[in-house]
Amino acid sequence: MGKRILIIEDNEQNRYLITFMLQQAGHEVVQARDGFEGIRLAETEAPELILLDIQLPQMDGYAIAGELKSRPSVADVPIVAVTSYAMLGDREAALAAGCVGYIEKPINPDTFVDQIEHFLPADRQA
Repeated sequence: MGKRILIIEDNEQNRYLITFMLQQAGHEVVQARDGFEGIRLAETEAPELILLDIQLPQMDGYAIAGELKSRPSVADVPIVAVTSYAMLGDREAALAAGCVGYIEKPINPDTFVDQIEHFLPADRQA
């Protein structure tokens, strides 16, 4: 059964591709173009997973993850960084900010959905 997944991503092409793949796998996707919209949608749409770009305008993904983790209504929702930040220490920085996973861009369309589904709550309980 599909899950509700929030994507916080400013790049239209990346949003389209990720949304398309997740919807094809049966998931419901909610999209945010920036951190402020993402935080609002996380609280109103009750996603079961949040996919978070790190390089965003106005508020970077590290700050967004920290803000989400400080809010009781969404603190338990797993966050996966999906980012082009691939330098030494970037994965650790994302995990330290509150992300449970880290996927580098460009994403691999052949493995992306499986990677994401690994972080969904039902899978994590198994």
